[in-house]
Amino acid sequence: MRRYGPPEVLRPERIELVPLAPDEVRIKTFAAAVNYTDLRIRAGDWPVRREQPFPYVPGVEVVGEIVEVGKGAPSELLGARAITMMQGLGGVRAERDGGYAQYVSVAHGAIATLPDDAEMAQMAALGLAGVTAFLGLAKLGPLQDRRILITGAAGGVGSAAIGIARAQGAQVTALIGRPEQREYVTALGASAVLLAGRGESPQLPPASFDAVLDVVGGALFASLVGALADGGTYSMVGAVGGGEVSFDAWNLIRPVTLTGYSTETLDGRDLAEAMQAICGYLSNGQLQAPKWQAFQLADAALAHAELEKGAVTGRVLLLAS
Repeated sequence: MRRYGPPEVLRPERIELVPLAPDEVRIKTFAAAVNYTDLRIRAGDWPVRREQPFPYVPGVEVVGEIVEVGKGAPSELLGARAITMMQGLGGVRAERDGGYAQYVSVAHGAIATLPDDAEMAQMAALGLAGVTAFLGLAKLGPLQDRRILITGAAGGVGSAAIGIARAQGAQVTALIGRPEQREYVTALGASAVLLAGRGESPQLPPASFDAVLDVVGGALFASLVGALADGGTYSMVGAVGGGEVSFDAWNLIRPVTLTGYSTETLDGRDLAEAMQAICGYLSNGQLQAPKWQAFQLADAALAHAELEKGAVTGRVLLLAS
């Protein structure tokens, strides 16, 4: 990107690789997932926080193989499969070029290694969405036998959250925006499905859930807080419906907790913990990767356009080869 604007501002360019710093590793990209934050940054809604924002390489996550290590990085990382995300990779912080590239360089402490038999497309499809879901769910406390409502359940974070919550023993209700998504979230393990029209607040039974994981915010917020049972917890991990919310102030004196999680605070230790759990759930058959739609890296503009149309269920991946 050399300016903010529509998807067409994304175009492939060839640049020279710079030498690694001593603590860095270089990852040969298999896939970089496209995230909502990429679209907002590209459009200029969330400006890059540096004096000279351009040229800018988007992408806050990448999965691939470590092909080079710096002098101060562990040599045993060479050849390992790895995932990295956030921690200054692209995003609004833009401390380094993002994941929309054939090669990505990051500090070795900012990665999580993956099992040798890990299916790379699955890892990329889970990726940041899975980590966000895992750490956002952790804010809710133990989930065994608890009734949890997950909003945006057909999206990347919501899809992953259904499987992770189920693996942790929760009874999951999925809130979706389109009727055709019902079969998909049911196959992921949701025991009940609720439908909310675009921009509409659904009629939720009051005090009916022990926990809520919310990726939508906006007009849904009031209904979600009201749907919490006494002792319940609400965790926000996104607000695709908007950050302006309102709710009945009497909820402030109810025994409920309102909290949230942002991957802006993610570090390598949390990433490794989350990916270890996610890989375990996958290998045990307790978790499925979300659906994904793949585009070539050079077609990033098309991928952004499709995602903005709302025509994608699951995740969008950019393949580097």
